[in-house]
Amino acid sequence: MNIALIFAGGTGTRLNSKTRPKQFLELNGKPIIIHTLEYFEDAPSIDAICVVCLEGWIPYFGDLVKKFNLRKIRWVVPGGESGQDSIFRGLSALYEDESVPKDALVLMHDGVRPLINVKCVEDVIACARENGNAITVTSAYETIITVDENENVSDVVDRKRAKLARAPQAFHLNDIYSAHIRAKEENFVSIDSATLMRHFGHKLFTVEGPVENIKITSPSDFYMFRAIYEARENSQIWGL
Repeated sequence: MNIALIFAGGTGTRLNSKTRPKQFLELNGKPIIIHTLEYFEDAPSIDAICVVCLEGWIPYFGDLVKKFNLRKIRWVVPGGESGQDSIFRGLSALYEDESVPKDALVLMHDGVRPLINVKCVEDVIACARENGNAITVTSAYETIITVDENENVSDVVDRKRAKLARAPQAFHLNDIYSAHIRAKEENFVSIDSATLMRHFGHKLFTVEGPVENIKITSPSDFYMFRAIYEARENSQIWGL
């Protein structure tokens, strides 16, 4: 069983939207979260979708599910106080559901990362089936440096060996759930699932995804999303 676990529990303070959370901002009459979900809805290998949603917006999201005819949504879970807590709430809903196998593949993805494609979703599933997990990445096209506590350059990373970790990130349910339980016991806070799993000794495998697969966190990201979306639409119109 392959389940998409989509996170839409944040308020988006960096985007500075005063009317609604960033995942519900619209492009061409369709909220960002719906743009994202439709790729998982259309992916043949995805069996079901779980969405972790900002609690006060769950009724509105339910209306969107009906409006856009999203048939794979099986769980809608209230978000937590932090990103890691929201992820754990979603995983717990899956783990506690007796209809979900403990070795199900869970594809974890940001609701505000709408510039993926069905091929990326299917490639991640194929890699995770073969290797046990899969991390979507893109190549680093600029020089990456590390700095010390004084902001002085401590190292320049070989660009040929550097990748940017993105999403979706896929793991077996029992593996990622167990890692979150350990993180709670040890008070370990992780920026994403790949970091968490690596911390607890898992070997991770990568899948090259689309370079435009950005997370919308600022106004410039939204404008970039709009430009890329319109370019994709135009390429379909002109047959490019």
